[in-house]
Amino acid sequence: MTEHVFATPPVAVADLGVTGMGVMGSRLARNFARHGYTVAIHNVTPDMTADVINEHGEEGQFVPADDMADFVASLKTPRVVLVMVVAGEITDQVIERVAQYLEPGDIIIDGGNALYTDTIRREKELAERGLLFVGAGVSGGAEGALNGPSIMPGASDEAYERVGPLLTAIAARAEDGEPCTTHISTDGSGHYVKMVHNGIEYADMQLIAEAYALMRGALDMTPAEMAKVFAAWNETELESYLIEITSEVLAKVDEETGKPLVDVIVDQAGQKGTGRWTVQDALDLGVPITGIAEATFARALSSSVPQREAGADLQALAEAWDVTDRDAFIEDVRRALYASKVVAYSQGFDQIAAAALEYDWNIDLGAVAKIWRAGCIIRARFLDEIAAAYDADHVIPAATSDGDAGAGDEPDKDGAGTANEASTDSEHAAGEHSGTHTPDAETADAEGSSGGETDVPLLLAAPHFRATVEECIPALRRIVAQAALHGVAVPAFGASLAYYDGVRVNRLPAALIQGLRDYFGSHTYARIDKDGIFHTRWAEDGAEEKVG
Repeated sequence: MTEHVFATPPVAVADLGVTGMGVMGSRLARNFARHGYTVAIHNVTPDMTADVINEHGEEGQFVPADDMADFVASLKTPRVVLVMVVAGEITDQVIERVAQYLEPGDIIIDGGNALYTDTIRREKELAERGLLFVGAGVSGGAEGALNGPSIMPGASDEAYERVGPLLTAIAARAEDGEPCTTHISTDGSGHYVKMVHNGIEYADMQLIAEAYALMRGALDMTPAEMAKVFAAWNETELESYLIEITSEVLAKVDEETGKPLVDVIVDQAGQKGTGRWTVQDALDLGVPITGIAEATFARALSSSVPQREAGADLQALAEAWDVTDRDAFIEDVRRALYASKVVAYSQGFDQIAAAALEYDWNIDLGAVAKIWRAGCIIRARFLDEIAAAYDADHVIPAATSDGDAGAGDEPDKDGAGTANEASTDSEHAAGEHSGTHTPDAETADAEGSSGGETDVPLLLAAPHFRATVEECIPALRRIVAQAALHGVAVPAFGASLAYYDGVRVNRLPAALIQGLRDYFGSHTYARIDKDGIFHTRWAEDGAEEKVG
């Protein structure tokens, strides 16, 4: 056990406190201290607090505390406490232990990977006690926490006015000097945006993995050779943190075996749940984040050991690879990767926009893109272009008091010819939320566009991305087709192409689905040539009747 001696009695000298001295908490505390703040630090096991003092005490002013009461007493008023512990029940427990020593007007920040609904609940519960609460998504891992993360705070104006300067001080800076943090909106909005950030991260990594699988399978490339390819790609529009570190991972040689490290890592991808949360909420909202969903399921498949063992003897019945132009194939993979990455980001921003309408948040999508440009895991060159597409006027406003601010509407756009072919029964009304691409046929025409929509309803169709993606779509088609013919699973590439084709066509086969639903369940349908809601008496005389 590390020896420690903490001064008592405490004096209120600290600008803020951090409880939870794990990897992220300790580094955030050090980041604050490096920026001139006096930081009170605490951990349930004092040894970890002592380690920070003993190993990094020279980095700034720390006030260590064994006891929660002493920890809180060392803070200047109004007090600010950053909680950095495991998400879930443990967070609730720590918040309660902190809150019992706080006074009205004090602030608690949860910087963990909390589920946004927990953040909404916690803010309401603490507000009843006169306490302010901030749910802050933090991205960047250990390096970002210490040297500058991307921070996504959701909070009331009152709370953000107090903590905004603190968070801005330690946040990463983009190349133009702008801090990678902004006031997302109220209550759970910050953790929601962080959740979607992680969902995009899932898709990004899966697409990279599929590109790796294709080059290895088709060209028999070594990891070292592919490392050079990814390094070269990082000099193109694909430039991003994940592409950069992919090159480093592929170049790494295992010291024990002398083999490429990637070849000795078990092929089972873990997950902490944020990808799953993203997909679940998208289903509730009716937002098709197909690439993110397939990436999440791909991780689940990789860990489905019994099923994989049982299927190991299944025949591929696929063609053998015979690539005649190696460079052309690599370029096709690069272009397919770019187009699919754009689809993933487009779907993620679509989900954030839908959530803003559903949960009454005012979210500036351009500002979200800007704070992801540095510090976070999905930082990428083309985030500047995303920010440009969503300029300052493209804010998703909160719903009006009657909840009708754009709920359930979809702006006119190419390929939206089936918008009114949606379910019109009570199942749809109760089960689908605003932001979906299939608004209720009874209300879509009547409500029209009420201003709750962004001027960029589909990032994929914004001028810059439309031009660049259209250049890459032929390559994506070739890659998906070749993967299918040669037995290579590319669920994220395939889903990205299917999404692109789904949003661009003038008419989808959903009309048949709605007809089938009306046949067996009397779920009704809308027509393209007249207003109203209709039902065909299939089991009777086959006549159509207007029912709404």
